[in-house]
Amino acid sequence: MSQSASIWLVLVLAFCAANLPFLTQRLLGVVSLRHGKNLAVRLAELVLMYLVVGGIGRLLENRLGQVAPQGWEFYAVTGALFLTFAFPGFVWRYLYKPRH
Repeated sequence: MSQSASIWLVLVLAFCAANLPFLTQRLLGVVSLRHGKNLAVRLAELVLMYLVVGGIGRLLENRLGQVAPQGWEFYAVTGALFLTFAFPGFVWRYLYKPRH
């Protein structure tokens, strides 16, 4: 897989993973919860998805060559990008009110 394809794969995967907690009532999209999910569970799931996508990105970077060292700045920027990707799902779940 080329470097460009790997970048696009991680970006699309991050967008989908960031919106998954807000699009379904199931935990991680698989486990059905009796009382549904509240915001705290959704945020915990969002952090877990961030770590999973980061791991996949690191795996792809390792397959392409040497892994670059990352400092706190890298995690701050990618975390902010992940939260930005999650905005459409958050708006749909909590802010969108359909007209009857």
